[in-house]
Amino acid sequence: MADEGTVLRVEVSAEPQHVYEVALDLESYPEWAGGVRTVQVTAEDEYGRPERADFVVDAMIKEVSYTLVYDYDFDNGFAWSAIPNDDIRSLEGRYEFNDLDDGCTEVVYALKVDPAFTVPGFLRKQAEKQIVGTALRGLKKQAEATG
Repeated sequence: MADEGTVLRVEVSAEPQHVYEVALDLESYPEWAGGVRTVQVTAEDEYGRPERADFVVDAMIKEVSYTLVYDYDFDNGFAWSAIPNDDIRSLEGRYEFNDLDDGCTEVVYALKVDPAFTVPGFLRKQAEKQIVGTALRGLKKQAEATG
């Protein structure tokens, strides 16, 4: 992502591998990721990781549906991008899980969203920050509770 949109970080009191596994359990997102209504993994790679998943989220203005395609081409995380549709022109994101050598993990979440419906720029940026912040808080809580 050239322009990374919103990038936030959080420290999680759990090992990187565990946090990574929690983040990969897409179908549990409705339990802990605010605004996520449903997730259905529709394709997995040879390692059982999601390759493609359908999401329905409450985007405050309206309910939004999109399909994400996942990329695992770097060592400490994964990335995703949406297939453009009537709700999303583009959506790109990534998680990085950095080992802090004390049993903790620094999680970096980057997200850039371009909805296919009209949203003023300042509201889109504010929504990105809220989505990323809510997701990081949820991921931290879930990983620490299950780790």
